[in-house]
Amino acid sequence: MRCFVCAVGFFLSLLICREFSEAVVRGGGQASSPPRGWNSYDSFLWTISEATFLRNAEIVSKKLLPYGYEYVVVDYLWYRRNTMGAYENSYGYDVLDEWGRVVPDPGRWPSSVGGKGFKEVADKVHAMGLKFGIHVMRGMSLQAFNGNTPILDVIKGGAYKEDNRQWGAKDIGLIEKKCGWMDNGFMSVNTAMGAGKAFLRSLYQQYADWGVDFVKHDCIFGEDLNIDEISFVSETLKELDRPILYSLSPGKFATPAMAQDVSGMVNMYRITADDWDTWADVESHFDISRDMAAARLIGAEGLRGNSWPDLDMLPLGWLTEVGSKQGPNRRCGLTLDEQRTQMTLWSMARSPLMFGGDLRQLDGTTYNLITHPTLLEINSFSTNNMEFPHINARKAHSALIQSSRSTMNISADTVGVLGLTSCMDSKAIGWVDESEKQGLDKICWKPDMESNGNRSFCLHKRKPLLTSDEEVNYLKQNHGKFQLLAAERMDFCLDSSMRRKVTAVEQTSNSFSECKWNSNQF
Repeated sequence: MRCFVCAVGFFLSLLICREFSEAVVRGGGQASSPPRGWNSYDSFLWTISEATFLRNAEIVSKKLLPYGYEYVVVDYLWYRRNTMGAYENSYGYDVLDEWGRVVPDPGRWPSSVGGKGFKEVADKVHAMGLKFGIHVMRGMSLQAFNGNTPILDVIKGGAYKEDNRQWGAKDIGLIEKKCGWMDNGFMSVNTAMGAGKAFLRSLYQQYADWGVDFVKHDCIFGEDLNIDEISFVSETLKELDRPILYSLSPGKFATPAMAQDVSGMVNMYRITADDWDTWADVESHFDISRDMAAARLIGAEGLRGNSWPDLDMLPLGWLTEVGSKQGPNRRCGLTLDEQRTQMTLWSMARSPLMFGGDLRQLDGTTYNLITHPTLLEINSFSTNNMEFPHINARKAHSALIQSSRSTMNISADTVGVLGLTSCMDSKAIGWVDESEKQGLDKICWKPDMESNGNRSFCLHKRKPLLTSDEEVNYLKQNHGKFQLLAAERMDFCLDSSMRRKVTAVEQTSNSFSECKWNSNQF
């Protein structure tokens, strides 16, 4: 197969797509490939209004829907009045119905007046060809608990009654299980009790009645894990006539073992804390991506379809400040190379892609990045993604660089990045996989030498030429490793070792150095 690996383009991430499938994604159920969409959090936190939300939805429909971005999600506290004194963990500002269920703040969501909830907003979103999502918290609100509101029985109608009495919020609220980061807001409910189940069932029936297609369930996974509530909500969603994609958040301290427990009950689950636009945040996602890939949970069987480990939203474009009550007022703090690295990792890890920037100020560079056809195809169709076992990642975001010391003898101003790109990309012309057997044996650069004067150049897999004693020692230390060498310069190798300190010059311009049979080189 020609051009199996094309070594030009985006930075080589910690993960590499070992196999690339052109087949249709497996299964035809819910979330058969990683979901994509737009979420209001990174650009508006909790202060977004109905008009602003619908304007962003219109832009998703016109510019991003053709690329698979089909969900538009209102993030948290859509039920909180945006008045003086209200903030993330304030008490007493939430709008509730008579059954203790949160409903949209009519000041920001005027179409909700009269008990209509999000019905009109969802109808408008559906008319755009999109799907509508909301963020919800665990259990019930502290306001409902303190008010001991009655519980709606959606099966029988009216207030929930059992054992010859009417049950209220104080009967089912677990005050000792408040949300750790919003303890004035929400607590778990007792799902072992009929009244607790009735309350949760009434919540999700209401969401279905509104026309919700996506629920982001927060303070429920990772360090906030509540497997009982997740399990009951999942079973409730199965019983509803309306299919609703089920997403868990956040995932601070999430582990593959936790993921294994919930993956069959959901469609997405956050495996990280909140990701913002700093390199430290992006870099922290490499190890967890590796671990989840190794656990073979990517695209596992999930609720009515498949499930996907979620690396969080993409904080690109125009954003707001963490903890602010203002809308978007600044550009993304990542450099362009860092943004490319993030988008590449999210795609290779097959994470759901939820863009977080204000679409009213979407610039061309950001648009081209989040709609890059090769990355989106990798995100949807690649298989068996894992850490490449023969390359050790360097810290920060250094890339594998072609060196002027190599046989290509290129000048400093033409130094390029070894990475991945589509074989249909014009930049990939000249790179050919000449392996005689299935596997990575030789990758060659063969440009039109008559037109540009460049020489042919190959990277080879080789076995060490050693004496018998050396070979025994080599096998003990380097079993399973191989080296790729410059074809015409057997004395230089492509570096990938973390065991030696890399100089600043090497990190920015060199990747070839003298070959040593006992070092981790290619």
